[in-house]
Amino acid sequence: MDMICGGISEAKDANEKVQKLCDEMKSHAEDKAGCKFDVFTAKSFKEQVVSGRNDFVKVHVGEDKYIHLRIYKKLPCYGGTLELSGMQESKAQHDPIEYF
Repeated sequence: MDMICGGISEAKDANEKVQKLCDEMKSHAEDKAGCKFDVFTAKSFKEQVVSGRNDFVKVHVGEDKYIHLRIYKKLPCYGGTLELSGMQESKAQHDPIEYF
């Protein structure tokens, strides 16, 4: 992985690991959005290594609607827990994933 600490990676297609992160964050995203999502499919993501890791994920939530999630994973020495640290709504399939 060619990544500078603190820098954000290029966008990559989502994989099973990223989908699993999204599955764990789905209820938190629904709480923030104030609605339930029938579809919650990770499409692409970018990574940022910090004191832990941020994953910025584009998620399809039904019809032509997308959201972007920022999922923070703490270092194992701090429990390795996940946290939904940001969410952007009203995104489209063609919207690039940006740092937020």
